[in-house]
Amino acid sequence: MNTRLTAIAFAFSATLGGLSVQAQTTQGAQLAAGTQATQPGTTQQAAPATSPQGQSQLTQEDANFLENAIQGSHAEVEGSQLALEKTSSQDVKDFAQMMIKDHQMMAKEASGLAQEKGMTPPDGPSAMQVTEITALKALSGGAFDAMYVNRIGVASHEATVNMFEKASKGAQDPDVKALATKALPKLKEHLEMARALNEKQEK
Repeated sequence: MNTRLTAIAFAFSATLGGLSVQAQTTQGAQLAAGTQATQPGTTQQAAPATSPQGQSQLTQEDANFLENAIQGSHAEVEGSQLALEKTSSQDVKDFAQMMIKDHQMMAKEASGLAQEKGMTPPDGPSAMQVTEITALKALSGGAFDAMYVNRIGVASHEATVNMFEKASKGAQDPDVKALATKALPKLKEHLEMARALNEKQEK
């Protein structure tokens, strides 16, 4: 099964049209950190992020976190809705239904906070995430199940948990920090479920 999943992953990368390397290197930026680099040894605070109205109350780092968190939840929802349409596995359906329910709530809460802080929240996944979901649409059967669980389930939640852990410790805005801390247990639960489902599929 490992050989099969490897072959599927190779085909999936090819479907992305040569973007797999870029996806791997930018996934942390889109689903995890999303921060601007600073010069070594400096402690300068990031400049406040600005909405179209210029009213954002957040540092750029906190604003990036909210943007990436919202986009990530939209991607989880869209990928999982696709899974409900394409899979015949009850295990995958159960997992997808949980992802839709939980990430719709997370997107709603994060979007509400973003608006309170003067941001205009994104209303869908990032361009890279849309590309990956589009590539998933080309798969079917066991190939779809394997890639959905591996990418939307395991890989994205690994990046998301890492991003939320950083925000729960380092966010400057107390409301942003509280949101990240609140969501972490559920995200870790998602990750463990995805890993277990992935291992079950590989047997």
